Formats: sequence, structure tokens, C-alpha cells
Amino acid sequence: MDCLFCSIINGDIPSTKVYEDEMVYAFRDINPQAPTHILVIPKIHIPSVDGIDENNSAVVAHIFECIPKIAKAEGLNGGYRVVSNCGDNACQSVKHLHFHILGGKQLADSMA
Repeated sequence: MDCLFCSIINGDIPSTKVYEDEMVYAFRDINPQAPTHILVIPKIHIPSVDGIDENNSAVVAHIFECIPKIAKAEGLNGGYRVVSNCGDNACQSVKHLHFHILGGKQLADSMA
């Protein structure tokens, strides 16, 4: 498998880690869209939201337990946005499930 995020998890490609545990890895986006832009990914390969099922949904639930901890550690006390792109029409550039944490400023009302 040739997956950018799997290579980052394995340490083959450098990243700026902000959080890690046995199921989750979080790191700073190299092309930030907000002052704070962190990607949170499962350590197991799930291609997208469409790949979530009863066999891996516990990992996704764990990610959503970690996101508030990461946001708090980053000082995102005024709020933040969590986004996951799914598929080509949504501009999913890496086919490994990931959630963007965006914050650190007033975000736009529109997401289109």
C-alpha cells in the first residue's frame, strides 16, 4: 500500500506531531488553512468516512474523544471546526480517513 498518512504513522515521512496514542496520530497540516490546522488520523488504514463500519467504528469514536483534548491543548477555547472530506468531489486528497481541526481565528460562516 502506498499511503502518505501510513508512511507518516510509520515514521518514513516526517511530521510535526501534536498527539499520539495506540490508535490515533495527530500532526500539523503542512498547508494550514487556519492558524491552528491539525490532522487527526487513525493508525489503522481506513480509506474515508465511507470505510467506517462495525469493525473499526470504535477507533473513530476514540478519535472523537481525543479531538477535544487536542483542541484544549492547542488553546482553542473560543471554538474550532472539525472537517472530514470524503471522496473526489469533496477534494479528499489523501485516501486515509482524517479529520481536520481548524481554529485560532474567527472562521467563515460558509463552508462551500
